[in-house]
Amino acid sequence: MIYSDYHMHTNFSSDSDTAMEDMIKKAIVLGLKEIAITDHLDYQYPDPEFPFLLDYDAYTAKIQKMQQKYSDKIIIRKGVEFGLQCHVKKETDDFYNNGTFDFIIGSTHCVKGLELYGNSFYKGKTQHDAYLEYFEDLYNNVKIYDCFNVYGHMDYVNRYGNYDNRNLNYNAFKEIIDEILALLIRKDKGIELNTSGIKYGLGYIHPKIEIIKRYRQLGGEIITIGSDAHSPEYIASHFKDAYELLKSAGFKAFTLFEKQQPRFIDIPL
Repeated sequence: MIYSDYHMHTNFSSDSDTAMEDMIKKAIVLGLKEIAITDHLDYQYPDPEFPFLLDYDAYTAKIQKMQQKYSDKIIIRKGVEFGLQCHVKKETDDFYNNGTFDFIIGSTHCVKGLELYGNSFYKGKTQHDAYLEYFEDLYNNVKIYDCFNVYGHMDYVNRYGNYDNRNLNYNAFKEIIDEILALLIRKDKGIELNTSGIKYGLGYIHPKIEIIKRYRQLGGEIITIGSDAHSPEYIASHFKDAYELLKSAGFKAFTLFEKQQPRFIDIPL
């Protein structure tokens, strides 16, 4: 049984055309018990085609309407995915402090104003230098931000870049990755298991298994599972694989949130 999906986008995100209700209906058809809608908020995203600004009032009203309509069929949590950059901390914190959410993903989609999706960040950099700069920036985000519950797709940098071999060698970045994981644990934050890596041709679930195992070895317990679906067909995609991966990494449970308070659900057999 697939229990939940904790990373889903709707047409409140500028990179999705799917109505929120269509995502919810598909989750119900799949038998999910709980979902988190986590639409984007990325201040100063560099591509004008994707502003990634979130109308909080309209978003909240829509989620509340869906919660009421489907209350007997599925639990719907109000979430958000913050695109974290050091220079937009004030704007992001202000948005956070003026709203309420059940669940918040923090992610690095841009480094120093350069986007990873459009490959501008990678230009003129060796693969090693690009990956190291990404992880150093991610560490700084974790250090200065508190307005998130889990860090999303931690090795997102591996998804893009026109390199011959899109393979992230954990051992090559072990020191900085371990520092990130240890800091997350000290701050009572978690990480996300994001199954979209398979959709994007990486052949694995974000982050790589070595990172997940290391997080557990360091004492990490908070871990959510999300598809990063922007359309209904990807909801809960490869979640059975995700459950097996978690077990192999030493986890007995994954995490759900309500009013940003974690609760743990045993991994289905």
